[in-house]
Amino acid sequence: MNRFLWPLIGFAVLVVLLAVGLNLNPRDVPSPLVGKPAPLFSLARLDAPEQNFSPQDMLGKVWLLNVWSTWCVSCRQEHPVLVDMVKNNRVTLVGLNYKEVRGDGGLDADKLDAAAERKLALERSNAWLKQHGNPYRLSVLDLDGRVGIDYGVYGVPETYLIDKAGIIRMKHTGPISRDDFSGKILPLLAELSK
Repeated sequence: MNRFLWPLIGFAVLVVLLAVGLNLNPRDVPSPLVGKPAPLFSLARLDAPEQNFSPQDMLGKVWLLNVWSTWCVSCRQEHPVLVDMVKNNRVTLVGLNYKEVRGDGGLDADKLDAAAERKLALERSNAWLKQHGNPYRLSVLDLDGRVGIDYGVYGVPETYLIDKAGIIRMKHTGPISRDDFSGKILPLLAELSK
């Protein structure tokens, strides 16, 4: 009897673990940065490439950092929600244009020098925002993805809620839906803006 009991117990444990795992949301990847200062950077703006932006410029404000790119299919899904969020003046949104040229599998970025890559990235991202609407107060170029690495980005889109003291309070992985915004982001924005 014992020789049949142990495999049965092992099978039951495996079923329980699989059931728990299947009920988890794979997009809810905990970020070790939540509760810590947002990594600092200084990057060129899309609208004024001769000017740089740094998270220090936002101290005293609650804001969202949205990681996006024109080649990102999920970013296209999320974009109308971002446009509506800003239209209602509910949020300050800063964009981090992530690997605009290097991330596009249809382009061979190795054939471009740094100046040509920057020029192409600016043209593509500004044209895309002009066509689809620009929800960002400003957006910056993370051409090589180094800032994304500092933030723990493993895919786009990702969004970080940063408080008045420059502390990351939330990370949202994947496209923001209207329900995500109204049920999760907006209440936290209101609480942190007090």
